[in-house]
Amino acid sequence: MLPRPRQPETRMSRPLLAASLLTLALAACQGQTVPTPAGDAATTAATVAESEQDRAFAALAARFLDEGLALSPVSATQVGDHRFDAELDDLGAAGRQKSVEWTRGMLDALDALEASALSRENQVDALILRNTLEGSLWDLETMQSWAWDPQVYSGLAGGAIYSLMAREFAPLPERLKSATARMEKIPALLAQARENLDPARVPRTHAETVARQNQGLFTLIDTFITPNADLLEGADRERLDAAIAALRPAVGEHQAWLDGTLVPNAKGEFRIGAERYDQKLRFSLNSSLGREEIRRRAEAELARVRDEMYEVANVVLADLDGAPDTPEQPSEDQRQAAIEAAMELANEDRPGRDEVVDFAKYTLEVATDFVRGHDIVTVPDDPVKIILMPEFQRGFAVAYCDSPGPLDKGLDTYYAISPIPEDWDDAQVTSFLREYNKRMIHVLSIHEAMPGHYLEGAHSAKHPSTLRAALRSGPFAEGWAVYTERVVADAGYLDNDPLFRLMQLKFYARSVGNAILDQGIHVDNWTKEQAMDLMVRQTFQQQSEAEGKWIRAQLSSTQLATYFVGAQEHFDMRRAVEAKKGEAFDMKRYHDAVLATGAPPVRFARQLLLGEAIQ
Repeated sequence: MLPRPRQPETRMSRPLLAASLLTLALAACQGQTVPTPAGDAATTAATVAESEQDRAFAALAARFLDEGLALSPVSATQVGDHRFDAELDDLGAAGRQKSVEWTRGMLDALDALEASALSRENQVDALILRNTLEGSLWDLETMQSWAWDPQVYSGLAGGAIYSLMAREFAPLPERLKSATARMEKIPALLAQARENLDPARVPRTHAETVARQNQGLFTLIDTFITPNADLLEGADRERLDAAIAALRPAVGEHQAWLDGTLVPNAKGEFRIGAERYDQKLRFSLNSSLGREEIRRRAEAELARVRDEMYEVANVVLADLDGAPDTPEQPSEDQRQAAIEAAMELANEDRPGRDEVVDFAKYTLEVATDFVRGHDIVTVPDDPVKIILMPEFQRGFAVAYCDSPGPLDKGLDTYYAISPIPEDWDDAQVTSFLREYNKRMIHVLSIHEAMPGHYLEGAHSAKHPSTLRAALRSGPFAEGWAVYTERVVADAGYLDNDPLFRLMQLKFYARSVGNAILDQGIHVDNWTKEQAMDLMVRQTFQQQSEAEGKWIRAQLSSTQLATYFVGAQEHFDMRRAVEAKKGEAFDMKRYHDAVLATGAPPVRFARQLLLGEAIQ
């Protein structure tokens, strides 16, 4: 069963899709075999064996995508396979058993291959595939998210509609018909949730969160479906109306169960503990760094970043009347006071309540011009399409990047920008914009779009391996976005403005803190007070931002580590390549080469670039 990708996506017909997957998988293997002189029997035999193994792996990769997407229709829509747009995932006992048996069969087929005989590119893809299969099996049998995490079901229900309606991969009437079919199936999905979830294992935060979100399904329907319902006529329109009418009492019944049964009886522990954390970390990150190394690095990096922030604060406060003392060897209190005072200048320079969208558009233009002008990385001709963030997603961040799925070709990437919600009072607006002040919005545009997520996605999509695209590494993508923040700042963005540098360091400190927070909560049993101290005092987040992160850290595990771990591996890889290339190192050529690897786990990108053994 495929993991849920980050975003939605396009259309390819049934017969064309299977053929295209196999063609692309075979294309990824071609060109790997080096021609040998005639008569060299040993070399020729080795070449034939390698070619046979590569062809066998290509067939297995195509089978994984073909059959795996059939088991997860919502994921299929998100990656751009639209054969199953009218279907929903089956999380009942029979559906789960089918997934387990299929996953074991895929692992057996993968074990039968001679991995050492594969091309280097296919060795990477085989290891990515193995990690995905083993991780899926572990979640089904050991972690058993289906039995204790109600977000699994709410996420499926919402994703089933959003992934169909958010992108124009097909004519709207066609997508409305698919949405109708899925809405007809959502009541059964909600019934599976009530059957599978054991309230004694469900953490209270998870139960309360989903209880608050449950009715939000109709926000999706009211946003995407109801306004366009007139595009359907006759029997199709009647079926759509009937599906919506039947869904309302089903969601109401589920709400009553959430409020009356799940929330009052939710007694589960949200902390997953060291053993399961380590297991999940392995599958989630597929990284060369383990938990203890991540913690050691993160704590050392946070101390280093705070020292650097103090140095920048010295520059900012140098000629400021009433500024706190900034001695060469500060105490912790002096360091804290100086950084906070300098940050206050950035916090007060924020856009007006109605100016966020226009200012974010401006920062994207500035970042794009800067990246092109400084030859940081090759920039696509059509950078990104700016859109207003859908209303139901507003209020949690100023922006996000929404890339098309790997099988959806020719669709726009969206840089979604959020205006301030109209129902927010002045205190909420002020807190939000202090966190996302003007310079922080510059950092966000770098991270989310240029040269961060958008640009990375545009480059990575050109890699010929469809399997690698479908199983794109989160730590690679998030790590690249964090890495580029530093690259752009080091190149002198905004004329080396020290307040911009301070905001870039703060944003990075948040990423470092995320990794510490994740372990602190799930392994070390941190209290809320310990978590808030890390976020508010040590990494300078606004109270409202920290409160939201405290909830997020309870609702998830290991994902918060992806930013720091991915960035560390990107920094490590660059240092290794610089050491190897010496004076011949070229930043733009290096960045293009990194992105040309197709967003595998960073350790594999490093092994490919440096010619190291794939392991």
